[in-house]
Amino acid sequence: MSKLKLYLPSSFVIFLLLVGLIIWQFGFRILFQLILSITFIGLTAMLGLFFIVAVIAKHWKISLLLILPLILSIYSTYLCLEWKNLEFVSGTIIVFVVSILFVGWYLSEPNIRLIDRFKSAEKLEKEGKYLAAAKKYEKEKDFKNAARMYEIKGLLENAAWSYEKAMLYEKVAEIYEQLYKKENDTYYLREAYDFWRKAGDIIKAVKCLEKFANEEPWFWEDVAKIYEEINDKEKAKSAWLNALKYYLNEVQKEGVFWEDIAKIYEKLDNKDEAINAYKKFLDYCLQLVEEDGMWWKHIAETYEILGYKDYAKKAWQMYITYKDSVIGK
Repeated sequence: MSKLKLYLPSSFVIFLLLVGLIIWQFGFRILFQLILSITFIGLTAMLGLFFIVAVIAKHWKISLLLILPLILSIYSTYLCLEWKNLEFVSGTIIVFVVSILFVGWYLSEPNIRLIDRFKSAEKLEKEGKYLAAAKKYEKEKDFKNAARMYEIKGLLENAAWSYEKAMLYEKVAEIYEQLYKKENDTYYLREAYDFWRKAGDIIKAVKCLEKFANEEPWFWEDVAKIYEEINDKEKAKSAWLNALKYYLNEVQKEGVFWEDIAKIYEKLDNKDEAINAYKKFLDYCLQLVEEDGMWWKHIAETYEILGYKDYAKKAWQMYITYKDSVIGK
C-alpha cells in the first residue's frame, strides 16, 4: 500500500476529529464563523496578489476592476472575524457568486458582443456576423458550419481545425494546400499530405508529398515508396533517382548513407553500383567497429549481402561476443 493511500484516510479522520472538537467546544456558530473567515482571508490574499501583479505589469484597467472586489473582500473578512453585520457579508457572497457565474458565461463565448450572445448562429450568419456565428456553431458542435464561417472570414487555419473536428478530411487537406500557396511554408504541405491520406486519396497525398520533397529532399524516399504502393513504376523510378541524388550529396558528409545508396541502386536494378556502395558502407563500418562493437551487426549483414559467408559468420560471432560482454556488465 502506498504512503498516499495511508495519508489520505488518516488526514480525513484528523480533519473530522478537528471539526468535531470545534463543535463540541464552541458550537456550530464558531465553526461557521471560522470557515467564512478563512474563506474571505484566502479570497482577500488572492485578490491582493492579482492586484499587485496587475499594478506591476501596468495593466491599469485590470487594476481598477480589482479594487472594488478587493475592498469588499477585506471588509467582509473584518466583519466575519468580528461576527457582525452578516447581511453585508451575505450580500458580498451573492455578489461574488453572481460575478463568477457571469465571468464563466462570458468566457464561454469569447469575442462575442453581449447582445449577440442571445442570438442564434443562423441569425448571426444572416446578419453577416460570421465570426460570432462560427463561435456559436462551435458551441453547438456544428463544426462543418463553423468551418464555413471561418472560411468566409478568411481564417483558414481555424476552418481547417473545425473541418477536422467534423471529420471532413478532404476539406482540411484542401485548406492546407491553400495555406501553402499563400504562406509558402512547407509545414502546410506535410499537413495536407497527412489529411489526404486520412481521406483515402493516395494520389493527391503523394502529389503533396512530392512538392514537399522538392524543398525537403530527404522525403523523396517516402514519395518513391508510395508510388510503388500504387504501382506507378515510372514515377517511383523518378523519385528513387531524386532520393539517390540527395543521398550521394549527403554521403560526402556522413558515410552511413552508403547503405541507403546501395538499397536505392537495388531498387533501380543497378547491381554493380549497389555492390560498390555496400563495399563502401562495409569500409565505413570497419572504421567505426573499434570504437563501438555494435557495428559488428551491420558488418555481418553487409558481408551476407555481398556473399562473403565465412566473413559474415565471424562477424556475427564478434557481435554476439560484444553483446554478451555488454549484457554481462
